[in-house]
Amino acid sequence: MTNVVAYENESFDSLLKRFNKRVHQDGILAQVRRRQYYEKPSVKRKRKKASKRRKTARALRRW
Repeated sequence: MTNVVAYENESFDSLLKRFNKRVHQDGILAQVRRRQYYEKPSVKRKRKKASKRRKTARALRRW
């Protein structure tokens, strides 16, 4: 559960901005999108494997 404490004399806009930033950092929206539909275990494995391949390729390009 993400919560943000309002500072003294803080505007609602800045509070909302901090809340949205915290939600983004915690990855809550990405998790909700991922869980919106059931993903078969085989598809999940394929997605993770492809992600790993992209990460290693990106790391190799940096060298």
